[in-house]
Amino acid sequence: GLNDGLAFPFVYLAVLVAGGGALGAGALEWVGWYLLGKTVIGVLVGVAVGHVLARVAFRAVSPALRIAERGEPLLAVAALAASYGAAEALGGYGFLAVFACAMTFRASERRHDYHRAMHEVVERLERLLTLFVLLVLGIALTRGLLENLDWRGVAIGLGLILVVRPVAGFLALSVRPVPPGERGGLTRTERGTAAFFGVRGVGSLFYLAYAAGEVEAFGQPWLWSTVGFTVVASVLVHGVLVGPVMGLLDRRERVTTG
Repeated sequence: GLNDGLAFPFVYLAVLVAGGGALGAGALEWVGWYLLGKTVIGVLVGVAVGHVLARVAFRAVSPALRIAERGEPLLAVAALAASYGAAEALGGYGFLAVFACAMTFRASERRHDYHRAMHEVVERLERLLTLFVLLVLGIALTRGLLENLDWRGVAIGLGLILVVRPVAGFLALSVRPVPPGERGGLTRTERGTAAFFGVRGVGSLFYLAYAAGEVEAFGQPWLWSTVGFTVVASVLVHGVLVGPVMGLLDRRERVTTG
């Protein structure tokens, strides 16, 4: 949620650049509203919704409303829809609101078993929705999604997968690394692995579709072919390598601790 939410200001920046408004007043508009204003609104709405839902779920006066005691996990879906919808209605970033809502809800009763039940439901929904999107992407491949792909698109896709994301992820994890052995601590190898294996980039399809709705130039077939190739290549590369790499890490950990 944080990753997708923080990506959206740069989607708007691309829209402003394509529309010729990235300089002067356009730059001030992007910094003041799209980068700061919408981010603050999204976070505040998410915190507010998370606080209200946590208060109802864990500490409501009426026992019928304390759904955490019954272990009803579908509140996770309600929290997602409520925080996203409220933030978007107020002009903020819905993805950031969902992230802030989840963090606030979690912090209210950190040790409660209800969080595990909610996590399991959300994880299943995420897998089903990702599978659906990949199925639609596969259908699009058979309908000529990659027909306009050229060497530039291949270079961009492989560069993002093999260079940009791993380097950016490793640097982010290395700014203030937690020492190995402490909670959340990773060795240098583990940080490299975490940086290389990431999300499949399915959200890029949403970003491109949104940008294409704002600026006609973003709807050109070459861009769709490039994004489609990047997602497919990510699925293949990470899918093939994740098993061997995780097995290697497990063997190294057994040797180190054994």
